[in-house]
Amino acid sequence: MNCALIIPAWAPEDIFSTKTAGSQINYWQPLGTLYVAAALQQAGHEVRFYNGAFMAHDEIMRQVQEYQPEFVGLYSTAFGWGKAKMTAAAIKQSLPGVFLTVGGPYPVALQEKCIEDCPDIDSVVTGEGEITVVEMLARLGSGADLDGVEGLAYRQGNEIKKNPPRPLITDLDALPFPARELLGEAGKYIPPPATYKRKPVAVIMTARGCNRNCLYCFQIDKYRKSGIRYRSVENVMAEIEFVLGQGYREIKFIDDTLAADYNRAMTIAKEIKKRNFDFTWFASAVVNQVDRPLLKAFKDAGCWAILFGAESGVQKDLNAIRKGITPNQIRKAVKAAKEVGLTVYTPFLFGIPGQTYEDGLKTIEFALELDPDMANFHAITPFPGTELYDNIEKYGTMSEDLSDYTYQGAAFVPYTMTREQISELRQLALKKFYSRPKFLWRRFLALRSLNDLLAAWQGLKSLFWLQAEKNLFKRSR
Repeated sequence: MNCALIIPAWAPEDIFSTKTAGSQINYWQPLGTLYVAAALQQAGHEVRFYNGAFMAHDEIMRQVQEYQPEFVGLYSTAFGWGKAKMTAAAIKQSLPGVFLTVGGPYPVALQEKCIEDCPDIDSVVTGEGEITVVEMLARLGSGADLDGVEGLAYRQGNEIKKNPPRPLITDLDALPFPARELLGEAGKYIPPPATYKRKPVAVIMTARGCNRNCLYCFQIDKYRKSGIRYRSVENVMAEIEFVLGQGYREIKFIDDTLAADYNRAMTIAKEIKKRNFDFTWFASAVVNQVDRPLLKAFKDAGCWAILFGAESGVQKDLNAIRKGITPNQIRKAVKAAKEVGLTVYTPFLFGIPGQTYEDGLKTIEFALELDPDMANFHAITPFPGTELYDNIEKYGTMSEDLSDYTYQGAAFVPYTMTREQISELRQLALKKFYSRPKFLWRRFLALRSLNDLLAAWQGLKSLFWLQAEKNLFKRSR
């Protein structure tokens, strides 16, 4: 069957301020879509991929009409739902006989509600798409109905039906590697400036799921019944070798925390070093899961940077989001990472339930005290499917405008703060952190390549607008 997988067209300005987009924009490899593509290929289907990050809507439609697929899969986030609906309508108008499915975090969270909201959608994949989509197409190809296909909600005549959820994939080694060859020019897929060393950059996930229970985080295994499902270390090494053979020179490990299993993380680092792979890499970890020996092993294996989700410097705010860490643990992890020579990134959140403006100011001071190499300051977002979203009346108010659901717009406002205060705190934090002479001098001394220079230039432009424009992050209503 001819299959088209599509990420609807979008622009950086849909997410970021036009004044700072240059230093914030990222083009991640869409790993979930590429896993589904690989599974479809393995089942004998032909697959083409259209990425709206690099293609206008009209160009996507032109190529899709030329291809004439029998099956179309659309990916959607919360903020991209409007564009997904528009794309679905255009596809159904030009190809009325096509079977159209949507997947991604927003449809997975709301499921049959998305079918109700969009008359052009035939089904929603509600989880474990690599198996669900292949089984669904086998049914469609044989003329059978979709009753009993686990992990699927679908339209049947005037009815919307929902099948039981699909059990989580436990043997992740059985999955084919993501079909990165469908991406086209690999060098286009880059993280934000200053967050990578070499191009092209591949993303790899060594495990699925999380054993944490943060208030604002969406996981398919919502109630953490299965915790984390790990790929074998040997399977991870095989994928590293595979992507290096495709020409990639840097890898971002996008596990929620690479250090959830300390011994496994140490083994991964040692195996990378033992095999003498030529690549640089970046990982994320929870601060109470690392120590100096593990971070040193990461560094020795080619890791150049690590991200710690600090989120706040105020204990009651960390407790409110169920982060399970303390400010002292954050201090200890950042210090250890710096001591072994890793670049440290720490994101922070404003608008946490119960957080006051004064708490936000304390978090800014905490960020300055930590002095990581890079920091970001986001607005907490009540994505559908999270406990924050499901219990919004308990915590505050929620925007009905899905374009706010990006960590940039203040989609959620706690009862203890205003939307304007959240935007003000974000701008104040970025301005204070990045205008420090100490930071600017350190960045100057770290310039080593053209990529460093370009990142510094984008950062300086953003810093100018942070200083020059009073309400940079305030969204018009």
